[in-house]
Amino acid sequence: MAVDSGLVAADIDLFGLAQIVAQNAGGMVSIEDPQSHVLAYSASDESADQLRVMSILGREGPREYLTVLRKWGVFDRLRSTDEVIDVPEHDELNIKRRMVVSIRHPADGAARAPRVLGSIWLQQGDRPFKPDAAEILRGASAIAARLISRSLDAPSTEALLVQRLFGEGSPADIASVASTLNLPMTGPAAVVGFALTATETAAATEPSALGNMLRLRASSFRSDSVTATLGDRVYVLLPSYKAAHAVTAWTRQLVEQLETKRSLALRAAIACPVADLSGVAGARREVDRVLDSTVASYPRGRVTTLAESRTAVLLGEILDLVGTRSELHDPRLRALSEYDLKHSASLRESVDVYLREHGDVRAAAAALQVHPNTLRYRIRRVEEILRVDLTDPADRLLLEIQLALHRREHGRDGGPAVG
Repeated sequence: MAVDSGLVAADIDLFGLAQIVAQNAGGMVSIEDPQSHVLAYSASDESADQLRVMSILGREGPREYLTVLRKWGVFDRLRSTDEVIDVPEHDELNIKRRMVVSIRHPADGAARAPRVLGSIWLQQGDRPFKPDAAEILRGASAIAARLISRSLDAPSTEALLVQRLFGEGSPADIASVASTLNLPMTGPAAVVGFALTATETAAATEPSALGNMLRLRASSFRSDSVTATLGDRVYVLLPSYKAAHAVTAWTRQLVEQLETKRSLALRAAIACPVADLSGVAGARREVDRVLDSTVASYPRGRVTTLAESRTAVLLGEILDLVGTRSELHDPRLRALSEYDLKHSASLRESVDVYLREHGDVRAAAAALQVHPNTLRYRIRRVEEILRVDLTDPADRLLLEIQLALHRREHGRDGGPAVG
């Protein structure tokens, strides 16, 4: 009879699992972590050998026996297979026969091997193992993997408070958060969000590893910093910072160092000042708007503040909205593209550059490497084809938005030259 979900209550712990396995497989059970520390065990009787007694009392196996297991290759096999391993008795050490199976976290995608979370040991007592002991151990391994993974993945009370502070889950009780985390409730704070670039995300950099790395760096900068990893992004709260320029300088330096020393390409967005802790969740949402936008929203490298990126973010969101609404696409622009195609002309590019140069014919003509009179002729043709007046602010604004949308859809950088 295999151990399966039908035998195990939803609220069972590792000790309960050890007892069930012992009853069904025959023998005495101990469950250990990857370093051979005892996590749980079943009841023992007079047939328990010295190894079991010492392991339970000392919470880990004796070194001499662990050395023997390494020499026999038991640990290597536990790391490489999920099959049940039969470990013979050892007369000199007065150790009885055992069966052992690894506890393995399921593989996360084809590129990642299963992670060993521990092992389940079954010591033979006065009676032989039950005939289906190996099958029972394999079933127990799957259940133990779920129990241990759940424990490892479950956030601590402090982690939950931090997540709520950043706006994840139910609203935070700010007074409780401030008291538990020893944070000032008022006073200027800064929220910094970090995201991997598209290249790094494709390379499957582990968000938790990035979060741990940034937590160390942030704590070095300010010992009272608070860090949270939410999804594939990491957020840092810097309470009561001394100067906004110091926060920006630290963030830029950190992004540069991680790229140089760790080959990690990050983008970062800074929200400051945040008046008090109640504004942290809102600041995180604003930071996310920047991180959700294109790299064009970063005027200087891969670090920006909300103030620096506000125009680009808002224009980007406007283009997102227009892009998803076909009725907001101006059909007249199609006539301009058709004219260019039919006459091998470049009216669309010419008016695009003209608008980017704020109507300065000489500057635009120089950029296009044409005579100013040639550009004037092209602009008149554009106005005729589109039936617009480029001296009219409304016509000019609409055309700039439509041209920016065209550039985005065709993979060209830039946004509207609204000014």
